[in-house]
Amino acid sequence: MRPDDEALILACIPSLRRYARGLTGDPQRADDLVQDTLERAWSRYSRWQRRGELRAWMFGIMHNHFIDGVRANSRRVDQTAAGDLPDAPVRATQTDRLEVRDLERCLQALPAEQREVLLLVCVEDLSYQETAQILDVPLGTVMSRLSRAREKLSALMQGRDTSNRLHRVK
Repeated sequence: MRPDDEALILACIPSLRRYARGLTGDPQRADDLVQDTLERAWSRYSRWQRRGELRAWMFGIMHNHFIDGVRANSRRVDQTAAGDLPDAPVRATQTDRLEVRDLERCLQALPAEQREVLLLVCVEDLSYQETAQILDVPLGTVMSRLSRAREKLSALMQGRDTSNRLHRVK
Protein backbone atom coordinates (compact mmCIF):
# COMPACT_ATOMS: atom_id res chain seq x y z
CA MET A 1 0.00 0.00 0.00
CA ARG A 2 1.38 3.38 -0.98
CA PRO A 3 1.46 6.36 1.43
CA ASP A 4 -1.07 8.24 -0.69
CA ASP A 5 -3.42 5.23 -0.38
CA GLU A 6 -3.15 5.48 3.39
CA ALA A 7 -4.02 9.16 3.14
CA LEU A 8 -7.12 8.34 1.07
CA ILE A 9 -8.33 5.90 3.71
CA LEU A 10 -7.62 8.30 6.56
CA ALA A 11 -9.49 11.07 4.75
CA CYS A 12 -12.65 8.93 4.88
CA ILE A 13 -12.71 8.72 8.69
CA PRO A 14 -14.86 11.83 9.38
CA SER A 15 -17.52 10.66 6.92
CA LEU A 16 -17.42 7.14 8.31
CA ARG A 17 -17.83 8.47 11.85
CA ARG A 18 -20.88 10.55 10.88
CA TYR A 19 -22.51 7.60 9.13
CA ALA A 20 -21.71 5.21 11.99
CA ARG A 21 -23.11 7.66 14.54
CA GLY A 22 -26.29 7.95 12.52
CA LEU A 23 -26.62 4.18 12.21
CA THR A 24 -25.97 3.34 15.84
CA GLY A 25 -27.09 6.44 17.76
CA ASP A 26 -24.26 5.74 20.20
CA PRO A 27 -20.79 7.36 20.00
CA GLN A 28 -18.97 4.36 21.46
CA ARG A 29 -20.66 1.82 19.21
CA ALA A 30 -20.05 4.19 16.29
CA ASP A 31 -16.32 4.37 17.06
CA ASP A 32 -16.18 0.56 17.28
CA LEU A 33 -17.97 0.31 13.93
CA VAL A 34 -15.53 2.76 12.33
CA GLN A 35 -12.56 0.88 13.74
CA ASP A 36 -13.90 -2.45 12.45
CA THR A 37 -14.55 -0.86 9.06
CA LEU A 38 -11.02 0.56 8.87
CA GLU A 39 -9.52 -2.81 9.83
CA ARG A 40 -11.54 -4.57 7.15
CA ALA A 41 -10.74 -1.93 4.53
CA TRP A 42 -7.05 -2.08 5.37
CA SER A 43 -6.92 -5.87 5.18
CA ARG A 44 -8.99 -6.02 1.97
CA TYR A 45 -7.52 -2.98 0.26
CA SER A 46 -6.12 -5.08 -2.59
CA ARG A 47 -9.69 -6.15 -3.43
CA TRP A 48 -10.76 -2.56 -4.10
CA GLN A 49 -8.50 -2.30 -7.17
CA ARG A 50 -9.57 1.29 -7.74
CA ARG A 51 -12.98 0.32 -9.12
CA GLY A 52 -15.22 3.17 -8.07
CA GLU A 53 -14.80 5.67 -5.28
CA LEU A 54 -12.90 4.52 -2.18
CA ARG A 55 -15.32 6.27 0.16
CA ALA A 56 -18.33 4.45 -1.32
CA TRP A 57 -16.46 1.13 -1.05
CA MET A 58 -15.74 1.80 2.63
CA PHE A 59 -19.37 2.78 3.29
CA GLY A 60 -20.34 -0.56 1.78
CA ILE A 61 -18.00 -2.37 4.16
CA MET A 62 -19.46 -0.45 7.10
CA HIS A 63 -23.05 -1.06 6.04
CA ASN A 64 -22.50 -4.80 5.64
CA HIS A 65 -20.68 -5.07 8.97
CA PHE A 66 -23.45 -3.10 10.72
CA ILE A 67 -26.17 -5.34 9.22
CA ASP A 68 -24.22 -8.45 10.26
CA GLY A 69 -24.07 -7.07 13.80
CA VAL A 70 -27.80 -6.31 13.86
CA ARG A 71 -28.56 -9.86 12.72
CA ALA A 72 -26.19 -11.35 15.30
CA ASN A 73 -27.74 -9.23 18.08
CA SER A 74 -31.26 -10.25 17.09
CA ARG A 75 -30.22 -13.91 17.29
CA ARG A 76 -28.67 -13.32 20.72
CA VAL A 77 -31.79 -11.51 21.97
CA ASP A 78 -33.96 -14.35 20.69
CA GLN A 79 -31.82 -16.81 22.66
CA THR A 80 -31.81 -14.71 25.85
CA ALA A 81 -34.66 -14.91 28.32
CA ALA A 82 -36.45 -11.60 28.87
CA GLY A 83 -35.31 -11.48 32.50
CA ASP A 84 -31.68 -11.83 31.43
CA LEU A 85 -31.61 -8.72 29.26
CA PRO A 86 -29.20 -6.06 30.53
CA ASP A 87 -30.43 -2.56 31.26
CA ALA A 88 -30.12 -0.32 28.25
CA PRO A 89 -27.33 2.21 28.64
CA VAL A 90 -28.42 5.78 29.21
CA ARG A 91 -26.79 8.25 26.90
CA ALA A 92 -25.48 11.42 28.53
CA THR A 93 -27.01 14.47 26.89
CA GLN A 94 -25.92 17.30 29.14
CA THR A 95 -23.69 18.91 26.52
CA ASP A 96 -25.92 18.38 23.51
CA ARG A 97 -27.97 21.18 22.17
CA LEU A 98 -31.68 20.46 22.26
CA GLU A 99 -32.06 20.69 18.50
CA VAL A 100 -29.33 18.15 17.87
CA ARG A 101 -30.80 15.81 20.46
CA ASP A 102 -34.23 16.07 18.89
CA LEU A 103 -32.84 15.47 15.41
CA GLU A 104 -30.90 12.44 16.60
CA ARG A 105 -33.99 11.05 18.33
CA CYS A 106 -36.04 11.55 15.20
CA LEU A 107 -33.35 9.95 13.02
CA GLN A 108 -33.31 6.91 15.28
CA ALA A 109 -37.10 6.70 15.02
CA LEU A 110 -36.83 6.19 11.28
CA PRO A 111 -36.75 2.62 10.00
CA ALA A 112 -33.12 1.54 9.49
CA GLU A 113 -33.39 1.31 5.71
CA GLN A 114 -34.74 4.87 5.48
CA ARG A 115 -32.16 6.21 7.93
CA GLU A 116 -29.30 4.60 5.96
CA VAL A 117 -30.40 6.18 2.69
CA LEU A 118 -31.00 9.57 4.28
CA LEU A 119 -27.55 9.61 5.89
CA LEU A 120 -25.72 8.49 2.75
CA VAL A 121 -27.47 10.88 0.36
CA CYS A 122 -28.10 13.92 2.54
CA VAL A 123 -25.24 13.86 5.03
CA GLU A 124 -22.48 12.11 3.09
CA ASP A 125 -23.55 13.63 -0.24
CA LEU A 126 -23.33 10.36 -2.14
CA SER A 127 -25.22 9.99 -5.39
CA TYR A 128 -28.31 7.83 -5.62
CA GLN A 129 -26.31 5.38 -7.74
CA GLU A 130 -23.49 5.14 -5.19
CA THR A 131 -26.03 4.67 -2.40
CA ALA A 132 -27.77 1.92 -4.36
CA GLN A 133 -24.44 0.15 -4.81
CA ILE A 134 -23.51 0.46 -1.14
CA LEU A 135 -26.86 -0.86 0.06
CA ASP A 136 -27.16 -3.37 -2.79
CA VAL A 137 -30.67 -2.23 -3.74
CA PRO A 138 -32.16 -0.88 -6.98
CA LEU A 139 -31.93 2.85 -7.71
CA GLY A 140 -35.72 3.25 -7.47
CA THR A 141 -35.65 1.75 -3.98
CA VAL A 142 -33.12 4.38 -2.90
CA MET A 143 -35.32 7.15 -4.27
CA SER A 144 -38.51 5.88 -2.61
CA ARG A 145 -36.80 5.23 0.74
CA LEU A 146 -35.30 8.71 0.65
CA SER A 147 -38.67 10.27 -0.09
CA ARG A 148 -40.36 8.38 2.74
CA ALA A 149 -37.46 9.18 5.11
CA ARG A 150 -37.63 12.91 4.40
CA GLU A 151 -41.40 12.95 4.84
CA LYS A 152 -41.30 10.99 8.09
CA LEU A 153 -38.36 12.97 9.50
CA SER A 154 -40.14 16.23 8.76
CA ALA A 155 -43.28 14.99 10.50
CA LEU A 156 -41.30 13.76 13.51
CA MET A 157 -39.43 17.06 13.84
CA GLN A 158 -42.76 18.92 13.77
CA GLY A 159 -44.20 16.58 16.40
CA ARG A 160 -46.83 15.13 14.12
CA ASP A 161 -48.04 11.55 14.62
CA THR A 162 -46.33 9.34 12.05
CA SER A 163 -47.84 6.02 13.04
CA ASN A 164 -48.85 3.94 10.08
CA ARG A 165 -52.29 5.07 9.21
CA LEU A 166 -54.58 2.93 7.14
CA HIS A 167 -56.10 4.76 4.24
CA ARG A 168 -59.52 3.73 3.11
CA VAL A 169 -59.68 3.07 -0.60
CA LYS A 170 -63.10 3.30 -2.20
